[in-house]
Amino acid sequence: MDWLNYHHLLYFWTTAREGSVTRAAERLSLAQPTLSAQIRSLEIALGVRLFEKQGRGLAMTEAGRTAFRYADGIFGLGREMQESLAGLAHGRRPILAVGVSDALAKLLVHRLLEPALRLPEPIRLLCREDRTDRLLAQLSLHELDLVLSDMPPPPNSAVKAFSHLLGECGVQVFGAAALRKAHPGPFPRCLEGAPFLLPPEGTALRRGLDQWFEGESLRPRIVGEFDDSALLKTFGQQGLGFFAAPANVASEIERQYQVKRLGLAKGVRERIYALTLDRRLRHPAVVAISEAARDRVFG
Repeated sequence: MDWLNYHHLLYFWTTAREGSVTRAAERLSLAQPTLSAQIRSLEIALGVRLFEKQGRGLAMTEAGRTAFRYADGIFGLGREMQESLAGLAHGRRPILAVGVSDALAKLLVHRLLEPALRLPEPIRLLCREDRTDRLLAQLSLHELDLVLSDMPPPPNSAVKAFSHLLGECGVQVFGAAALRKAHPGPFPRCLEGAPFLLPPEGTALRRGLDQWFEGESLRPRIVGEFDDSALLKTFGQQGLGFFAAPANVASEIERQYQVKRLGLAKGVRERIYALTLDRRLRHPAVVAISEAARDRVFG
């Protein structure tokens, strides 16, 4: 197996960040010909050109941009390792880095993560919110300890991650009092032609709601689609549309957003998975999250 020369990768990464060989050579305290030769050695080892001439300067090729993204992750991860180990050496709390899919209800995420902050051995919780595919990329680089998602990794995912079902619950439909008054009648027929706020296509909840609408022969008027579930509920709070959310946090949603539940979307389920690189959950905080999900959140 040919090993990557990380010194050469560092020289390339620094040159790409500085935008010129001259500035990079000054930063690295190297002669320009030496730096250029080291970058050329990396190109030969990788079998691609990383830079191309653009006027009097250099520009990254498509391969160079790809290499730069990986290098940025590698050296960023190195800095995090140094900071983490330095923190342990000085008695600072270890970090639990969690990626949270933006499609998940934040009240439910809070319930799941809270037990990690109540362990006898204190930790510092780091949460990053994004699309699941982007979070999986960070997980593959060990920038995250786990990802909370509404679905397992797709079969064609480039990241080999294991999915652990934390639990599932039903889904309630909510609406502001004024909106419900404007659309009277029994549930769910009252939703016919009524404004509705939806999560984006591709999410598990969206697929479940679309199937439910079809099964009930309902045609609500879709007025908005939101990646961020909290923003969706804020629009719902203002009476701009009905919306759906996990049933096991219904009371908190009613209290926080001043809305009322209309009824269950029969057959629609909200599932939450913990995605990790390990087949078994090992991190004490992740184990605590899993146990709390089983015993209290979804129990």
